[in-house]
Amino acid sequence: MVNRNVLRKLSDSELENYLKAGSRFVPEAVQIAFEIMEERGRIFSEQEKSAVHQLIQHKKEEEEAKRTEEVEIWKDHITEDTDAIKLYSRRTIFVSSVLFSPIPGSILLFLNLAKLKKYPASFLALAFGFLFFMFQKYVLLSHFDFGTTSRYSPEIGVIAVGALGLLVISVLTTPKKLPYRAESYILPVILCAGTTVLMYFYFQEWFSFYPFARAIHLLRQ
Repeated sequence: MVNRNVLRKLSDSELENYLKAGSRFVPEAVQIAFEIMEERGRIFSEQEKSAVHQLIQHKKEEEEAKRTEEVEIWKDHITEDTDAIKLYSRRTIFVSSVLFSPIPGSILLFLNLAKLKKYPASFLALAFGFLFFMFQKYVLLSHFDFGTTSRYSPEIGVIAVGALGLLVISVLTTPKKLPYRAESYILPVILCAGTTVLMYFYFQEWFSFYPFARAIHLLRQ
């Protein structure tokens, strides 16, 4: 947010800098600087007004393009091209990590990066999944009391951090906007099914803070 009162304290010469082509100020700041100068009695010619409006529009378009680019980086770029490499989607990795722990998600990301010959990154992803799984157990069971009623769910936040960590590793190590075909769901289903079995037998020791594991535990009772 641009604070209009802050800009009001600037001199006319300082506000002029906001209206110069190539300035790095956001479009909202340029618009406010223009309005303040008009309030102070500065008369702009039609050509100057047109130049300022074009500058503002150009900056808005640049911001929109930047936001679109950032979204594109995080998206899955799945294609039907038979020549494209087959990878497990980021959505599959994220969902499996949230519901079934970061371990199955890290294994899927490991296989993706290994297929892309990103070997150091692939082992980093695998290590992150297993280490974060142990870390989140320590954090949640040592620092939170799950016997109390609260409107907040710290376990969901910590679990989400693990899934987001894998997503960040994927974004940083995978070629940007890489088109790929979606790999079969067979292995993800097997990994998640295997984790479900572990949740059933080792609920209290390792999975008591996972909502999905709690649901399984309730069915056992």
